[in-house]
Amino acid sequence: MAAAAWASAFLNALLHTANTFSLPLCHGNALGQFFCEIPQILKLSCSKSNLRELGLLAVSVCLVFGCFVFIVFSYVQIFRAVLRIPSEQGRHKAFSTCLPHLAVLSLFLSTSIFAYLKPPSISSPSLDLALSVLYSVLPPALNPLIYSLRNQELKAAVWRLMTGWFLEH
Repeated sequence: MAAAAWASAFLNALLHTANTFSLPLCHGNALGQFFCEIPQILKLSCSKSNLRELGLLAVSVCLVFGCFVFIVFSYVQIFRAVLRIPSEQGRHKAFSTCLPHLAVLSLFLSTSIFAYLKPPSISSPSLDLALSVLYSVLPPALNPLIYSLRNQELKAAVWRLMTGWFLEH
């Protein structure tokens, strides 16, 4: 499943990169974002590349849908296994580990879908920037936090490190 996700992401990136490099830019080359996103680059293009981008979007939707099916299938299997845990405390611990990941995944999916499929009439530079931060910066930043807060040994080690540093200074 990981290899399929990597391969589909690579294919998607390759197709969009090839399309982007073939676009003639006539509105300058300065973007109002902190990284290059396809909708922002399309705003700079002077060609009518909407049909080509719609075709790539259809391919992307198929790839994303396939990955989404695998994710849902995985979570169903995880929840089925958790529900078979005999102790209430064990189920609670497993759910408290899985549900934050599901929340981060939902944040990523909902903001990225909205960013790419929102109507142009509600587009603004500040909204575009906020959405891109929500789906590209926040989920990767939250995952290590979720993992580290569940690990009691890591919390204790960080506490010892911090108290030792403050005592030295």
